[in-house]
Amino acid sequence: MILDLDIGNTLSKWRLKDIASSEIRSRGAVWTREEWRPGPDIPDLDVVSAVRISSVARRAVLDNTVALLRRQVGAVHVARSMPEALGVSCGYREPGRLGVDRWMGALAGYQLTGGCCSVDCGSAITIDFVLPGGRHLGGYIIPGLRLMKESLKLGTRNVAIDPDSEADELLAPGRNTVEAVNHGIYMAAVSAVNRIYSEVCDREGVALPLLLTGGDARVVSRGIRVPHALWPDMVYAGLEASFPLTAAERAGRMSGAPRVPPPVSLEKIRAALAFSMLL
Repeated sequence: MILDLDIGNTLSKWRLKDIASSEIRSRGAVWTREEWRPGPDIPDLDVVSAVRISSVARRAVLDNTVALLRRQVGAVHVARSMPEALGVSCGYREPGRLGVDRWMGALAGYQLTGGCCSVDCGSAITIDFVLPGGRHLGGYIIPGLRLMKESLKLGTRNVAIDPDSEADELLAPGRNTVEAVNHGIYMAAVSAVNRIYSEVCDREGVALPLLLTGGDARVVSRGIRVPHALWPDMVYAGLEASFPLTAAERAGRMSGAPRVPPPVSLEKIRAALAFSMLL
């Protein structure tokens, strides 16, 4: 089995993948903590022959995790952000400072589409652009839904935005304080994604496919006004592309890759931008 780890600042996600069939056998998540140790919420390392890791947690967390795994598993692959990989050139002046989860998403998105906007809706919402030809422009980071809610300190931390709510309802004025907080945060997030996507496509002269991932991707998706696809395993797919271990991966097939709808035309993006500037 292959153990894939996506260690975030808040949550550490894992999945077990069959090395022979390339099928996903199980998956789960635990809170990111000081040490990553086997337990009832973590898979049995005895069945694992290789590990692939994407981590944005503190260096000590990653070091402890790698040390533990290397005592029990033959091969441990740790993803790093680099100046260039898989046909993508990093847009950061110091590539090592780009969050590796963003880099994995950019690599996976480029392999799938040949140029894209990748949006990761986690503790923060990150928005990255890779042009056709592989030039990564860099990106944007804005507070995620939960982070914005916590910053208001209104006792609404445990009131989640329903991912099945209609977008029009979430964009309407709230009729009590909880609704007002939820709807305001939601409008701030989706408005930022919509505007950033349109502005960058306009400036670069290309309409890019749009991909969403992360824990809040499904709810953010409901307010995105251009065609897009959800790809929950996008970071894992970046690990697959960077460290292909199965026959399917070596053939370029990434787990859970969605059907990506073609983007709207650049003319429509520019027309919508021009209209919004008149308001």
